[in-house]
Amino acid sequence: MKKCEFSEKREKLVAEAIRPVATELRLIDAADFIALLRFESHASLADLVESAAELYFLPGTVNFGLGGNYNLDWNSRPEIILDLELKPRGVTVYARLVLAGEAAGIEISHINFQHPSTDPDENTAFLARSLEEAKFVKSYPLPLAS
Repeated sequence: MKKCEFSEKREKLVAEAIRPVATELRLIDAADFIALLRFESHASLADLVESAAELYFLPGTVNFGLGGNYNLDWNSRPEIILDLELKPRGVTVYARLVLAGEAAGIEISHINFQHPSTDPDENTAFLARSLEEAKFVKSYPLPLAS
């Protein structure tokens, strides 16, 4: 995706939304991911992503995108890269999730809005609403105890 002034905000929205999924996926041993990626066991990878996502999102919202890679060197910790498709209502996000050491990151490759607005800020707000609606467990502000 060609980077623009609203790309960073959208990546932050997506990263925050899938943070719990990335946390679940980081519980899986890196060697298992490497083996599945190396032997192109896409169905198994899709099952792992689906299992991690089903705890937090409605079915079909977060999917394995049939691709991925890994970086493994003698002098560094492994890094796993998974292609993901996020499909909340009205929008499809194609992204790469990077799982490494103590952190995870997201890079959006492309966003497809079904009915895009001419205003990029409206599209970003729609993406935020759509991701929130797709969450399995909603978070609501709690009142302060008196």
